[in-house]
Amino acid sequence: MALIRDEDRKYLSEEFEKYLKDKVDLVIFKSDSEDCKYCEQTVEIGKELASINSKINLIVYDFSDEKAREEYGVTKYPAVVVAKSGEKDGRIKYYGLPSGYEFGSLVEDIKNVSRGEAPVSSKALEVISKIDKPIKIKVYVTPTCPYCPRAVGTAHKFAILNKNITGEMIESLEFESEAEEVGVSSVPHVVINDEVQFVGALPDDQFAQYVKEAYENA
Repeated sequence: MALIRDEDRKYLSEEFEKYLKDKVDLVIFKSDSEDCKYCEQTVEIGKELASINSKINLIVYDFSDEKAREEYGVTKYPAVVVAKSGEKDGRIKYYGLPSGYEFGSLVEDIKNVSRGEAPVSSKALEVISKIDKPIKIKVYVTPTCPYCPRAVGTAHKFAILNKNITGEMIESLEFESEAEEVGVSSVPHVVINDEVQFVGALPDDQFAQYVKEAYENA
């Protein structure tokens, strides 16, 4: 059974036709292991998105492919990476099934990566543009959290704007032990460079200040 409803396919077809510029690689890492409950659904979402517009190129790797994991910086599964076509770029990642509210985040990422644009405030851009060493932003979410896509979207926009930044969505119910270890009790829970943390979907200029703090501590 299709995961994307017919009415949503029609809407997405119009959106992609309007906003997609360059080809985008949708790179999925899966495993046949029994502990990956949502690998099959993740691949299916990728297939359905790729079938909507020819500028979305689906690439599927098995997690056992060490070379591919290293190229995209993938550490767990299922994983979805959104990158400009042909670029081995793992800056925009989803760990876990991008369902519920996070499906919308994935759609926005596809559009933004295709255009090479990410709308943020001038204050946020001023901070982000100065980052010249690696910064990793992890955003812990749940599929039913209506505020999480805003935090994920901001992290991914920063990653689009600066190649030193990586943004990762982590579905905290699928990776429960990791979320517990970090201390996630409510979402979105943001962790920057495993050091600076905050909870909530902050405006991008405030979010950028936490990125700056992590940068200065790095």
